[in-house]
Amino acid sequence: MLSIVVGLITGLVAVMLKYSAHKIQQFVSSGENNHVYYFVFPLIGILIVLLIRRIAKLPMGEGVPALLYAISRRNGILPPNKMVDNAVGSAVTVGFGGSVGLEGPIVSTGAAIGSNLARVMRLDYKSRTLLMSCASAAGISAIFNAPIAGIIFTIEIFSLDLTLSSLVPLLLASSSGAISSIYFSSDNNYLLPYEVTELFNVNDTPAYIGLAILCALFSVFFQKTYFKITSLFEKKKNLNFTRAIVGGVLLGALVLLIPPLYGEGYETVNALLTGNEELVVHQNLFKENITNIYGLLALLLALSLVKIVATSITLGAGGVGGIFAPALFTGSVLGYTYAKALSAFDVMHVNPSTFSLMGMAGLLAGVLHAPLTAVFMIAEVSGGYKLFVPIMITSALAYFFTKSMTPYSIYHIALAKKGDLLTHNKDKTILTLMKLESVIEKDFVTVYQTMNLGDLVEVFKKSSRNLYPVLDKDERLVGVLTLEEFKQLLFDNRLHKTISVRDLMLAPPALIDIEESMDSVMAKFNSSGAWNLPVVDKQRYVGFISKSKIFTAYRNKLLEVSN
Repeated sequence: MLSIVVGLITGLVAVMLKYSAHKIQQFVSSGENNHVYYFVFPLIGILIVLLIRRIAKLPMGEGVPALLYAISRRNGILPPNKMVDNAVGSAVTVGFGGSVGLEGPIVSTGAAIGSNLARVMRLDYKSRTLLMSCASAAGISAIFNAPIAGIIFTIEIFSLDLTLSSLVPLLLASSSGAISSIYFSSDNNYLLPYEVTELFNVNDTPAYIGLAILCALFSVFFQKTYFKITSLFEKKKNLNFTRAIVGGVLLGALVLLIPPLYGEGYETVNALLTGNEELVVHQNLFKENITNIYGLLALLLALSLVKIVATSITLGAGGVGGIFAPALFTGSVLGYTYAKALSAFDVMHVNPSTFSLMGMAGLLAGVLHAPLTAVFMIAEVSGGYKLFVPIMITSALAYFFTKSMTPYSIYHIALAKKGDLLTHNKDKTILTLMKLESVIEKDFVTVYQTMNLGDLVEVFKKSSRNLYPVLDKDERLVGVLTLEEFKQLLFDNRLHKTISVRDLMLAPPALIDIEESMDSVMAKFNSSGAWNLPVVDKQRYVGFISKSKIFTAYRNKLLEVSN
């Protein structure tokens, strides 16, 4: 029942988000020659988002990675403001021409709705994350009218275990999201309709393989460019106004020169799917007609590359949006360009519109590392079910080649580096969900390296442990001392003043930093063969972790997740 409720609510929010963004876009772009002002519209949008953030004190724009982090490290708890901030920010960003999509924000918004509904109903962690997954599936279903793709996206991106107990709520939520969207928007049409005029030809298979390789290369370029540009903006972390101005001006200049970069760009995709390339290539500042095939190919290739740059600038400057639409846009233009090039150089003659569709599938699979999502998404948004085989070939190979060059998706890479990524590997998932602080034992009696054997006798009388952390005067860990090292010396009074702790202590087999992931902790236990390892925070002693404590916590967490 809750999955149905959250699906209906998320579907309604998706309709409101699309309506708001498109109404803003219609308002700012209405009037003759209004494209001249494209230079200032993106800047205004980003500044409005910044103003809203300042007034409401909302940390907008964290998106899907923040959602995945909440699942892995915050017990699936998202603050109530997340039900509003990303939706509002993305509507303004896209409405004023930000070169991003609305899909990521609706996923984040839906997940926040699911999380807070679960908190109100006092659901446990497993039920809470399942309800968040249901809401995310409903968001994708509603925004694209693609209920199956919504479910598959959730399973692939969230690493959700597909069982009957999770599948039924996902089916109900995703279908409810689609029903809500269709009912309130009165639109049951395909987002990117495509009329299949030519069925799959086996002889075209080499061309699909070539396109998959090209999509993989562009997927890696997408990821590298995105992180490079956003990291440059993040260097001005405390200068949000400066970031907004610089990013808005750069984005405005790109949109002024290449108007198809404005907003989500689905008009461009639809034009290519119908073979109306003139509508795309003639939209430039100079209004020049591209009659030469090489000029056409150069312009289309530049459009696919610059779209990635424009998306990265939008998000880096402070805009709010998703990468679904940019990936579809880039893939569509890339596939069309590739097919035109094959014909131009007499390699083989294929339908450019069909390859535009395949390019979307390939780039989506590569950028998101989600081949099944790409297959069902493209089939559902276009109605191209008769082309399932080439879509599958392109998506699977694009994912395979991309994965060989970059092991993590654009959503997962930052979390993977910090050890916060949940995967389908059950052991790694449980270790990721475990918190290091919960297994630290602090009842060890500390000793100092300047103490002598006589002092140790007094310590030994008060301690129930046979392991002692050795500290210096600044409370930094300098070694460990075991009872085995000095118990034979305790009964020789002559040595009590002559032997110091410094003489007896040993170097710890490994040190665990307080910020380390549990996966890394287990690796250190395995490599060192130790049963207890000390934990430090900037070299200052914190406590010890034992294998037995980890095994107990692991078993408890496994029961919590499985029940």
